[in-house]
Amino acid sequence: MRTRRKPWAEAELNTNPHVIREPLSMKGKWKEYFKNDNPIYVEIGCGKGGFITKNARRYKDVNFVGIERQTTVAGIAARKIEEDAENIAIICGNAEKLSDIFEVGELSRIYLNFSDPWPKKRWAKRRLTHRNFLESYKDVFGDKGEVFFKTDNRGLFEFSLNEFCADDWKLSNISLDLHNSDYEGNIMTEYEEKFSSKGMPIYRLEARFQR
Repeated sequence: MRTRRKPWAEAELNTNPHVIREPLSMKGKWKEYFKNDNPIYVEIGCGKGGFITKNARRYKDVNFVGIERQTTVAGIAARKIEEDAENIAIICGNAEKLSDIFEVGELSRIYLNFSDPWPKKRWAKRRLTHRNFLESYKDVFGDKGEVFFKTDNRGLFEFSLNEFCADDWKLSNISLDLHNSDYEGNIMTEYEEKFSSKGMPIYRLEARFQR
């Protein structure tokens, strides 16, 4: 169900200092924006911002960028950012071409949390773990980088395992039931809280690339 655009959300995105209003102008300038050389982690489809804002509070030595295409949802995410936060930014827009926003080597990690599974076979190329997207992630990683992936959709998870392997990524911390595993330090998204409360298993993996 598509969230309706609301005037307050547009106002939030136009006035909040943590919102990047011209992301294409930021390519190659992210370290200047954050005023440090800390690694940059991006969450594609950050939703209402619960995951990325919690990460920014916990890991002050990392810079976080959340990308969300839905205006109202991005506005909610922006509202959650603490006023004095210096290591987080929100982009309201499409993340199909990260290379238009980030220079080679600017990113260290990408989070894909509960991405649209695009269940029909003819939609496979739209999935954010399709090898076409994986190759585009390599373009901004440079020599190395990593993707952390979580989903409640088993079909998408199995598809993603095959795509990462076919594209020569090294996999680790693979879980078929994250909340009943021994993995420590998990930060939940809003979707994850909802799904896990219903007893649904959460699938997770870490994929690393190095030239």
